[in-house]
Amino acid sequence: MRERTRLDGALSTCRAISTELADTVELIELAEAEGDDDLESEGLAVLEKLSQRAGEMEVESLLSGEADELDCYIEIHSGAGGTESQDWAEMLMRMYMRWAEKRGFKVEIMHYSAGEEAGIKAATLMIKGDKAYGWAKTESGVHRLVRISPYDSSARRHTSFASVWIYPAVDDTIEIEVLDKDLKVDTYRSSGAGGQHVNTTDSAVRITHIPSGIIVACQNERSQHKNRATAMKMLKARLYEQELQKREEDAAASNASKTEIGWGHQIRSYVLQPYQMVKDLRTGVETSQPDKVLDGDIDPFLAAALAARIHGSDVQIEDVD
Repeated sequence: MRERTRLDGALSTCRAISTELADTVELIELAEAEGDDDLESEGLAVLEKLSQRAGEMEVESLLSGEADELDCYIEIHSGAGGTESQDWAEMLMRMYMRWAEKRGFKVEIMHYSAGEEAGIKAATLMIKGDKAYGWAKTESGVHRLVRISPYDSSARRHTSFASVWIYPAVDDTIEIEVLDKDLKVDTYRSSGAGGQHVNTTDSAVRITHIPSGIIVACQNERSQHKNRATAMKMLKARLYEQELQKREEDAAASNASKTEIGWGHQIRSYVLQPYQMVKDLRTGVETSQPDKVLDGDIDPFLAAALAARIHGSDVQIEDVD
């Protein structure tokens, strides 16, 4: 039923665009025949909007993967560099939260490990919304920041790295077997914001899947039992995503975030000084307005990366300025 509803919606939108296009073309032809410049301008404005809607549908058509309809987890880790990289990891976390909010998605912080002075060492977000995983899946990899460090008294330029890992949130219809003997379970006190009970009991749970080396953690619930249940869902989601990646022809590229968080593995560069630019190193898409990107305006990068993954080549996307 979910698939039928999705297809019905897509077909209805296509038919609506087709009908409105035909009506608008007739309107413009009539305006030209009568010499009505205002009516012609109105028709051209409608054509521009139709073109934008068609472009959005073209991107939507790329979201046809096995798990694209699912919610997703966004896992962020700071690289080497201490406070500077931890601050950059928190900036990325805010960017994804703002992006999700602009799309009307719901965001939950599943795990949060604060840095010593500022920023975060690691965090895991759950994004709930239509095709959340499909939209976000190409963001896995290392993200590089170049800026004048606010933590450097000499005001020198620093390069920081943080890794992002995206995986789908599996539901009860997807069966994944996990053996107890393959698990190492640790409990500890939550380090993030919370009530008295959260921070004074060992309610947080970390699960290590020994065969794969996958580690997940959850601390957003008050009880250890609930945190363990959520962490198990996250682990199954990671294992499911791992299997999906094996089926992808470009698995090596999409697994970039498993490699060293540093030079040679980054998918996108964010330069704030000495000039301002954000550039995706896979597709060539760039913008000279990093403030908008860091405020969640990343859809042009997502669309280009999706198209490149589907078609196997770079695509031409206009500058996002």
